[in-house]
Amino acid sequence: MSNELLTIDPVDLQFPFELKKQISCSLYLGNKTDNYVAFKVKTTNPKKYCVRPNTGVVHPRSSSEVLVTMQAQKEAPADLQCKDKFLLQCVVASPGATPKDVTHEMFSKEAGHRVEETKLRVVYVAPPRPPSPVREGSEEGSSPRASVSDNGNASDFTAARALVTKLTEEKNSAVQLNNRLQQELDQLRRESKRSKSGGIPFMYVLLVGLIGLILGYIMKRT
Repeated sequence: MSNELLTIDPVDLQFPFELKKQISCSLYLGNKTDNYVAFKVKTTNPKKYCVRPNTGVVHPRSSSEVLVTMQAQKEAPADLQCKDKFLLQCVVASPGATPKDVTHEMFSKEAGHRVEETKLRVVYVAPPRPPSPVREGSEEGSSPRASVSDNGNASDFTAARALVTKLTEEKNSAVQLNNRLQQELDQLRRESKRSKSGGIPFMYVLLVGLIGLILGYIMKRT
């Protein structure tokens, strides 16, 4: 909102309300004219707010900042509703005027001065929420539950690898035993051919059966 002399930003003074904490809000005044403009800021609750500066002069085609500070409050209003208001008065001042030249009479309409007035509301807003705390034990977004799961997977993998290694060693031992028995069987065959009686030695039959058992054991384990 603006008047003929000054632009005013913002027209609603917003305070992020927090108990027992001073809160400030900036008000910017821009001079739209080629004249010096004197201003004065008033409030319906002067004990609650501190305005610096509450009077001053805005040079032609320039701007000024007014800082409004709300004193620390012990209680929060219902639904964060506030009825406090501010009134900004402005008037054309003499060329080269300074803040020391601003007087109460300059804003008197009864004295014939052309005074422009703008009402400003006070609005309480909820303060920003703090970021959610990171749960203890988590790192880089991972949860403790995920870490336990990872440890469990690692243990299962280690056990499976140990079992595979054991089975491989047993298979190799069985293969070596089979090769040894096969060599002895070949030797018995050669001796059988040399036998005049042509009968099959008992040891030969026993080795054949043993080799069959070993081969069956290997097939089941692999």
